[in-house]
Amino acid sequence: MAILMAMATAPVAAQFKNAEDSICKTNRFLYGEAYKSKQYQDAYEPWKIALQTCPSSTKNLYIQGAVILKQLYNINKDAEVRSAIVAELMNLYDMRIQYYGEAAEVTARKANDLQQLRGDAALKEYYELYAEAMRLDASKLDVPFINAFFEATIRYVTKGGADTTLIIDNYDIASDALDALAANTTDSAKKAEIYNVIANIENRFSPYASCDQLVNIYTKKFNANPEDLTLLKKITTILRKKKCMNTDLFFAATENLNKLEPTPSTAYLMAQMNYQRKRYSEAANYVSEALKGAEEKDKYNMYILQGLCYAEANSYSAARAAYNKASELEPAKGEPLRLIAQLYVAGHRSIDDGMGGASAYWAAVDVARRSINVDSSPENVEAAQRLINSYSAGFPKQDKAFDLDLIDGNTFTVPGWIGVSTTVRTRK
Repeated sequence: MAILMAMATAPVAAQFKNAEDSICKTNRFLYGEAYKSKQYQDAYEPWKIALQTCPSSTKNLYIQGAVILKQLYNINKDAEVRSAIVAELMNLYDMRIQYYGEAAEVTARKANDLQQLRGDAALKEYYELYAEAMRLDASKLDVPFINAFFEATIRYVTKGGADTTLIIDNYDIASDALDALAANTTDSAKKAEIYNVIANIENRFSPYASCDQLVNIYTKKFNANPEDLTLLKKITTILRKKKCMNTDLFFAATENLNKLEPTPSTAYLMAQMNYQRKRYSEAANYVSEALKGAEEKDKYNMYILQGLCYAEANSYSAARAAYNKASELEPAKGEPLRLIAQLYVAGHRSIDDGMGGASAYWAAVDVARRSINVDSSPENVEAAQRLINSYSAGFPKQDKAFDLDLIDGNTFTVPGWIGVSTTVRTRK
């Protein structure tokens, strides 16, 4: 019996499918002809039937359907009719997403059409659609849509829809999206378009972007949720972008971020900021923390900073060890050797050589000359030569050296923590 029923119903199903296909093709043809002639009112009914009959047959049903509806909107002046057309257009975009995906792009188009047709009467709705499109996938959006998102944000805030924080948050979202698009294209015209939009967003953002304004806004949020990881990342990112790093808020947010999600970069940043605040011991500890997981390419600068911290704390041996590690990483750079020369002179009074530590100046000139030997760049040569000229004036006088049985050209080992072999040199 089941087999007989299946045999009986199969032709009916086929006939129904054939009739459906026929209706679809006929109405697609009819609306297509009217569409080509720009007879949009004539195109509407057959287009509507085709959409209902075969919604997944072609994407043109949605692309051309949007044009038809917008043209009908322009033709009709009745407010209720226009409202119904807008509702139908929004539903059309939802159907397009249902059948063809591309949710981010289509949602942005939906926002743009709503903005063009209804303006500020639909400000909240079209702003939220732009924001949704950005959340879905900003990398898929055309550059003008990202610009429209930020412009809609400013409009929404200035009309009282939200406070200024939204502009700052969305600036961060828009600028990150544009930076990513610029980094991922080799098309020079596309890059130029992106940079123009970036410039526009920067200009539009500038009235809301003073450090005082940013700090005032985000300090309240930070105080309310000092361990909110997402908020901490947002604060540090936006303050860094706007060059507001020399603020207590940036310091506190970075400190908490490093506690909750420590990385070599945040630890190194904490080291730099503590150094600027003359907290040299804390800075040195943060450098040590950063070095544990840092990439080799980043360690040179870390060791230099570590040396500076130890030097400020009068830990001369530890400072020299840090500079030597930096020199091992970058043997062609003269900077670490120049810093060791400066270190010798800075700590010369701790040397008991009977000359008030003057032998440290011999060692300092030696290492400054080594700096020139390894790094012949004009900048290094000039800087090292200045040290040599300055430190040569610190050599002991001949009579002082003679009293100690020291003769020019003889070998001498600098005592104390310096502990290097050098050559006696005097001045008249």
